[in-house]
Amino acid sequence: MEFAIKLAQFLLSLSILIILHELGHFIPAKLFKTRVEKFYLFFDVKYSLLKKKIGETEYGIGWLPLGGYVKIAGMIDESMDTEQMQGEPQPWEFRSKPAWQRLIIMLGGVTVNFILAFIIYIGMTFFYGEQYIANDNVKDGIWINNPTVEKLGFKTGDKIVSIDGVKVKKFGDINKELFLAKEVVLDRSGKEIKIKLPINFIDQMLKSERSSLINLRVPFVIGAVPNESPNKGVLKPKDLILSFNGQKVKYADELIETAKNFRGKSVPSIIKREGKDIAVNLKINDSAKFVVQQQTILLYDNIEKLDLYKINKQEYDFFQSIPVGINKGFDELASYGKQLKAIFTPSTGAYKGVGGFGAIFNIFPTSWSWFAFWNITALLSIMLGVMNLLPIPALDGGHVIFLLFEIVSGKKPSDKFLEKAQMVGIVLLIALLLFANGNDIYKAIVGK
Repeated sequence: MEFAIKLAQFLLSLSILIILHELGHFIPAKLFKTRVEKFYLFFDVKYSLLKKKIGETEYGIGWLPLGGYVKIAGMIDESMDTEQMQGEPQPWEFRSKPAWQRLIIMLGGVTVNFILAFIIYIGMTFFYGEQYIANDNVKDGIWINNPTVEKLGFKTGDKIVSIDGVKVKKFGDINKELFLAKEVVLDRSGKEIKIKLPINFIDQMLKSERSSLINLRVPFVIGAVPNESPNKGVLKPKDLILSFNGQKVKYADELIETAKNFRGKSVPSIIKREGKDIAVNLKINDSAKFVVQQQTILLYDNIEKLDLYKINKQEYDFFQSIPVGINKGFDELASYGKQLKAIFTPSTGAYKGVGGFGAIFNIFPTSWSWFAFWNITALLSIMLGVMNLLPIPALDGGHVIFLLFEIVSGKKPSDKFLEKAQMVGIVLLIALLLFANGNDIYKAIVGK
């Protein structure tokens, strides 16, 4: 069932993005009286699942969910249909239109992607508002349970002051900013500590056993108790450990550290279950483990009920949502730009984390969440827009480069040149797809 929910969100998001992107090409093409021969969601290699011709355009759904396309008459595209280019240019063909019209048609898809992302962020701001934990409210500092991060000098209890000279306001922004950071300033027991992150920090994190950099310090809440656990029958899901060996326990990291002193022992403890304090004996195995799963504490639900952190909540009316949503869109656009720069800088090792459709599929949650769905869809829309602007001949950005050259120089590249450039672009795209999806397969095999 969880797989089905992830798949449904993945396909719905992908379909929305593809259809709207292709509409961005389709609408200006029709406005400029350019013939559109096909409009497809997904690729119809050899055959299509559904198709219907309306007027001069065949609309359909292909069987291969790797994208979609519009086939515009008189244009050299991924179909590599060069037969139509042999005849004399016709008035309804793409190649017959003025360069400025062709430029608008080619920029239509990415324009829609960016507009869609901003609309989604505005809508989410209006419907959900903003919820966040102020970094200043994290009085007892962060929890470091990632050995890779710990080796760099971070310690549990540190407070993040600034990242690359910018003061951190929202705790939820820290992990995203750290991935691309160069220097972090910490407050450790009132003393300022500076940590310089290595240029291959992303590569180190990709090799790490844990994906998170830092975490909030939270109580130890039981998520599940496996059958092989020595505490089976003693602990139940949602139990909260309050004290251990007579000492009050506030955070999970304190409990985990203390348990190392009681390997193979049974320790008197107190847990809270359904509002009642219950005395139990917790068994610790020889590896200093309780052999239980710790429950993920949802920031905007359980964490406030536990009276640990204040959740700042800000609601906006429709008109207030517009500038806030637009700023959110620009922030995500800038962040993705930094990620791309890191990917194309080999020394960072970020290229090793490039993922394909499997990686996209895995970012969707296993339970249906409209908040998560629209947030992911907006981010994917930005990614699709930016990627399509890359100056690769088979992408919109490649066509745009040639059109700008034509507008500036007054010289139109020959059809033969465009055909060869398109072929080079297709080879590059296939190589990129193989690399990205190969990364997904490799990670699945090695369990990373």
